[in-house]
Amino acid sequence: MFKFLKEVVAGSGSGLKDFPYTIGETYASAWGSWTHHRGTSKDDGSPVSIFSLSGSNPQDRHMVAGRNGVKRLRTVRHPNILSFLHSTEAEVADGPAIKHTIYIVTEPVMPLSEKLKELNLGGTQRDEYFAWGLHQISKAVSFLNNDCKLVHGNVCLASVVVTQTLDWKLHAFDVLSEFDANNEASGSPMLQFEWLVGMQYKPMELSKSDWASIRKSPPWAIDSWGLGCLIYELFSGAKLARTEDLRNTASIPKSLLPDYQRLLNSTPTRRLNPSKLIDNSEFFQNKLVETIQFMEILNLKDTFEKDSFFRKLPNIAEQLPREIVLKKLLPVLASSLEFGSAAAPALTVLLKMGSWLPTDQFSIKVLPTIVKLFASNDRAIRACLLHHIDQFGESMSAQTVDEQVFPHVATGFSDTDGTIRELTLKSMLILAPKLSQRTISGSLLKYLSKLQVDEEPGIRTNTTILLGNIASYMNDGTRKRVLINAFTVRALRDTFPPARAAGIMALSVTGSYYEMTEIATRILPNIVVLTFDPDSDVRTKAFQATDQFLQIAKQHHEKLNTGDNRVAESTGVKLKPGNAGLLGWAMSSVTQKGKPSDHAPISTANANNSQASTALTAAPETQASTPAYAQSTSSSLDQAAPASARSSEDGWGELEDDNIHEENSDKDGWDDVDPFEDKPSPSLLSNIQAAQKRPVAQPKQAVANSSKSNPLKAPKSEDDPLWGPIAAAPPKSAAKPADIKPSTSHNDEDDLWGSIAAPPPKSSGKPLKPAAANSDDLWGAIAAPPPGTKARPLASSGKGRGTKPAQPKLGAQRIGRTSSTGM
Repeated sequence: MFKFLKEVVAGSGSGLKDFPYTIGETYASAWGSWTHHRGTSKDDGSPVSIFSLSGSNPQDRHMVAGRNGVKRLRTVRHPNILSFLHSTEAEVADGPAIKHTIYIVTEPVMPLSEKLKELNLGGTQRDEYFAWGLHQISKAVSFLNNDCKLVHGNVCLASVVVTQTLDWKLHAFDVLSEFDANNEASGSPMLQFEWLVGMQYKPMELSKSDWASIRKSPPWAIDSWGLGCLIYELFSGAKLARTEDLRNTASIPKSLLPDYQRLLNSTPTRRLNPSKLIDNSEFFQNKLVETIQFMEILNLKDTFEKDSFFRKLPNIAEQLPREIVLKKLLPVLASSLEFGSAAAPALTVLLKMGSWLPTDQFSIKVLPTIVKLFASNDRAIRACLLHHIDQFGESMSAQTVDEQVFPHVATGFSDTDGTIRELTLKSMLILAPKLSQRTISGSLLKYLSKLQVDEEPGIRTNTTILLGNIASYMNDGTRKRVLINAFTVRALRDTFPPARAAGIMALSVTGSYYEMTEIATRILPNIVVLTFDPDSDVRTKAFQATDQFLQIAKQHHEKLNTGDNRVAESTGVKLKPGNAGLLGWAMSSVTQKGKPSDHAPISTANANNSQASTALTAAPETQASTPAYAQSTSSSLDQAAPASARSSEDGWGELEDDNIHEENSDKDGWDDVDPFEDKPSPSLLSNIQAAQKRPVAQPKQAVANSSKSNPLKAPKSEDDPLWGPIAAAPPKSAAKPADIKPSTSHNDEDDLWGSIAAPPPKSSGKPLKPAAANSDDLWGAIAAPPPGTKARPLASSGKGRGTKPAQPKLGAQRIGRTSSTGM
């Protein structure tokens, strides 16, 4: 018989040497003859609780009752009953004697009496926590009595333990027996091990061993009395010494007193069923119980109920005991978010509760859930994570950010919602320091290059600001490849004034990364252009940046004059107070567009144009489409701000400007973006072209000499060699009219090209008429060659005489020569 029971308890009957747990320190109290130890698993080091019961004789009645408790605990499962993990029975040497010991391994718990001393709650918070604990124990007792038809037999303070999440659980199943109501006349004991129960906890019928009366009573009669004893011990703060002490109700809350008296009714059949205690007692209707109950069935609630609950939860959490919130509510909330039953507002509450934890505990209890939430497809959760990333971003390790977080965050760069794109962009200020160089160069900069031509002006502006802030995290090669092109070719040509201002400030704060050659040839020329920008803030920052870079140039010049040919390693200087605002975002949200004048100030560049200003005033203030205002300001932009950008519709492509043309662009970064200083502005081009045309007005001898050469090369005569080496090629759009002008200057009514030739510019209209009337046409030097011999076309040109016979004469000569040759 002993061998059979030993196999039931221990399974294979293995000894303590194969015990997969390490036994630690003991608690001061435990139920009955059991000893409660702290313990850990040898496999993963996780904490457990180990209960041991020893006896010199394996047939000792305490050992037999202990085996009954192991069997019952293993077979009965309920959320409010202690969770069983493992058990074994072994012979342990105790000096010369041999002791038989039963071991039960359960989830990590702590005796309730010791936990209450540790929490040291008082007032309303104590009553609310007691209500929650009694609610859980009542559910466990109701499950045993009503559902399983079992009788626990010894519900008291010692038979309750507390988990790490402050949940109360029922154990001590040594006395547990089936409720035998079939033998009402039988006098045999129904509770085989009732002698383990102290006399102060026994109801009258049990103390008299009136088994017939017990069998006629409801299954909950004995355990309802035990619930009354537990309530007394909780609120009195002392262990029950005798049954008569239960009459002392001074410490019992008034809302619980009626139910307390019904639980301790002297008549067993009239005692309160634990299930009714749960449902009807006013004492259990408090904030803590209602909050925990709602969160436990969160997946059954609709969206409206969830939103309403999580809006109130932050205020409720402030009123509840802090340790209960952190150890009970926080894990439940994290689990609900992780498995999708909680909505986005719950994340705000989770972060608020997490802020009450120490840093090490935050990394253990909150961060794993947050990392998993980054993979969520719910935009609201993603937006909330990005919005509050400053609260937890520093706590994440670099490896976690680079491998787990960034791949999910990066999807926000291409999101169709502008708010998500903006929040993703701003989150990089926290995440970029934790990214590897491979991720920054291979992924992040590609996303930022596309955002710099985003349709939202605020996103374009903040992208430039971000690049200026994270420049220190790039390597030297990446900085040289990206920064100048991003700030000059993109930012300084943007149609949005704050974007241009951000480009200037970004150049200023990253000035130490540029060589003197780059400052002189690529940065200063681009900034100086903006000193006459229509926007006053852009002009102010342009002057400040110009002073800064000129100061760098002067320092370089002085070093060269003093004989120091070594270029300074650092060419930057401290920022002026006016540039100290780069670290702040330009716009708080893409939805805050501002006034139309803030988005398209360049359209008011011509202060004398009253029609333009009137049209701007009439524009709707709620205009949200960036391409709309960018297109409306493109004509004036070429005049007032030649450094503006015109990007293709896909946000990448070529910068389609009259003076800008990109070829063979990989559309994948800033590498092949043409520098701005190589492209002169339209006003400069017009001056250069005018200077190139000046030699044409020289004396006739010069014209006659030049007419013998190719007329198309006349404007590039070496008579004016000063413009040759520095003049840029004229734009393509101006090339064709230059070739057509000579053909229109003949003023020949029979000229077949006249109908399709482009009209001459208004500035050259007046000199064309006298030139055509003079036989020594000054335009002849650059006129297109005639279609046939030189004599005939020149004879046909004149004042219009013989216009009608001119065409037949030209045809007759051709036919005559052919026919005479044939004859």
